[in-house]
Amino acid sequence: MSITASALLGILICLIVAPTLQAAVPETTGVTGARIIQADKEPGNWLSHGRTYDEQRYSPLQQIHADNASELGLAWFFDTAHHRGLEATPIVVDGVMYLSGLWSRVYALDARNGKQLWLYDPQVPRETTARKACCDAVNRGVAIWEDKVFIGTLDGRLVALDSQSGQVEWSVQTVDPEQAYTITGAPRVVKGKVLIGNGGAEYGVRGYLSAYDAHTGELAWRFYTVPGNPEDGFENEAMRMAAETWTGEWWTLGGGGTVWDSMAYDPELDLLYVGVGNGSPWNRHLRSPDGGDNLFLASIVALRPDTGEYVWHYQVVPAETWDYTATQHMILADLEIEGEVRKVLMQAPKSGFFMVIDRTDGELISAEPFVEVNWASHYDLATGRPVENPGMDYRDGKALVKPTSGGAHNWQPMAFNPETGLVYIPAMDAPMNFEGAPEMRIEPGLRNRGIIDEGAPPGDAMFHNILRDKIAFGYLLAWDPVRQQEAWRIPQSVLWNGGVLTTAGNLVMQGTGDREFGVYRADTGEQLWSFTAQNGIIAPPVTYTVDGEQYITVLAGWGGAYGLMSGFKPPPGAAQSRMLTFKLNGQAQLPPLPPTPEPEAPPPRLTSDAERLDRGADLYHKYCAFCHGVLAVSGSGIIDLRHLPSQFHDNFDLIVRQGAMARLGMPAFGDVLNEQDVKDIHAYVIDRAHTDRAIEAESAWVAALRRQYYRVLSWLIATFLGASSSSA
Repeated sequence: MSITASALLGILICLIVAPTLQAAVPETTGVTGARIIQADKEPGNWLSHGRTYDEQRYSPLQQIHADNASELGLAWFFDTAHHRGLEATPIVVDGVMYLSGLWSRVYALDARNGKQLWLYDPQVPRETTARKACCDAVNRGVAIWEDKVFIGTLDGRLVALDSQSGQVEWSVQTVDPEQAYTITGAPRVVKGKVLIGNGGAEYGVRGYLSAYDAHTGELAWRFYTVPGNPEDGFENEAMRMAAETWTGEWWTLGGGGTVWDSMAYDPELDLLYVGVGNGSPWNRHLRSPDGGDNLFLASIVALRPDTGEYVWHYQVVPAETWDYTATQHMILADLEIEGEVRKVLMQAPKSGFFMVIDRTDGELISAEPFVEVNWASHYDLATGRPVENPGMDYRDGKALVKPTSGGAHNWQPMAFNPETGLVYIPAMDAPMNFEGAPEMRIEPGLRNRGIIDEGAPPGDAMFHNILRDKIAFGYLLAWDPVRQQEAWRIPQSVLWNGGVLTTAGNLVMQGTGDREFGVYRADTGEQLWSFTAQNGIIAPPVTYTVDGEQYITVLAGWGGAYGLMSGFKPPPGAAQSRMLTFKLNGQAQLPPLPPTPEPEAPPPRLTSDAERLDRGADLYHKYCAFCHGVLAVSGSGIIDLRHLPSQFHDNFDLIVRQGAMARLGMPAFGDVLNEQDVKDIHAYVIDRAHTDRAIEAESAWVAALRRQYYRVLSWLIATFLGASSSSA
């Protein structure tokens, strides 16, 4: 296998083991709570994850507005060292941009031109973390406080870096490294405390949120989101209360409830709002066999940021059983509802109902579906609970449920524009078939969801793509939270799209999975401008000013949960994952896409035994599809197994079972797969390669046949209608 000079350079960059100082960092003023609270006084900066503590992702900047957005152009771009998912929200402080990338690397850039100032690589041990990360080795951003930059690493550390040099100030391990915890979410800093959660519910962990002193790294407090073993005692009265809503021995399965993404803070009420994730396992009948709401799963919990003291909670989905997390983006706002100004918290969670909650006490104000939903008919406002439809909990068999476990809205942030009064949601509309497993046995290193995985979907990749496109839809949705109704929507060709930004210039901005970055009128949805990004976009944009000029920035890098496993084949020649920055009359140009090399012909099929191929397909979809894609169709920068060079086929067992490429992020599976298992997986992969090559070779003939079929069908219909008209 030949290695090009550019590929070799990329490998060398990946092996950098220390922060690299590349240029002098401009002096910046330390970020404090007062600055974040008064962020509108310096709208040219983006000081916190959602710009402000209320997480509205609304910018008062309007140098770029609806009347001149068509004049936008690329100002500069910055390439990372990878070709996979980028999900971060950049932070911009006084002309310096801080962002995170794959494997929790942190970059500091000059926000004027994208020049790298320093790079920090936490050297995440890929050989162990890759199997713990459910949804790609991504990271959603850093936090800034005074002179420090904070990053949560995939292997569970919280690291404080000097903002001028990128040197480590302190580092703490926030999770038990022996368990399947990860961190992909962005930290927040409130009142001098760095807040960080974790992920891993599918793998059987117990969730919690931790607060660390920003100066020293000492643990200030920890709030567990689900109770542990009652025999060990409860950490506080909130856990004692929560334990009354669980049954069986839930703690042996972990419980779940990880705080893996969303937080917001109200400085006036001094309340920190935390979104809590799904149960472990998903299946509530295995997790808590005698029923119960299972607090605080799928809940929004209000805490005191100084102490972690519980104040109130609202459970979005009691006894959740579909992976319907409440970790989706939360927005705080004051809305006039029925003649009264209410302090509300808004969320569009996975469950598909847009929630408006009183943030002072957790009372449900309203809840209406923003996509098609069938798991529940409505929410009873008297009780604040959803009314579930019969049969949707898959206790007695299969259930086709909407939304899918991926949700009607996932982690990609939405935005609220106080001038239009609309919330802009990266919405998803798709079903999923659930079937409960009869029993539960924890399998280390695997997703333990308590459902039956059906293995390979029927048919070939072409059939899979056609079917998916008929039942799965993505769109940018403008939602009126007061009237609880749609204002407008923009259909998109891919289900999995980017987060959203809105501005005082009557603009909404979003990137899409099919490589476009678009700017729209916030009031009507009219498209004003677009840019071909050469890579799928799932991250949210930000905007800022330097030297009086407004810029818009977004990370382009296809990946994440859907990007890895969907079987959605991106267009050929995807660019490196990169930062894109735009301004009015920008003149920069992206380099042309590299040519797509012709893949090697696959080796001869290892077997034609249907039973072995079926077994290989089931094993592949159990152990491999989450990274390499459904039907072995890679959707990201991870190698497409159908197009492996011969050296990989020759060493397939060495790579899969023995971990020959573990340090590059391909973990060893020798603890769960034997030699015959790997042979069957290999046989399936080779069979898929041959099948798809045959389909591609016949595609022109099939297309011609399809056109002829529709011509004949149209003629028959026209003839029939003509005859019917004559007889009438």
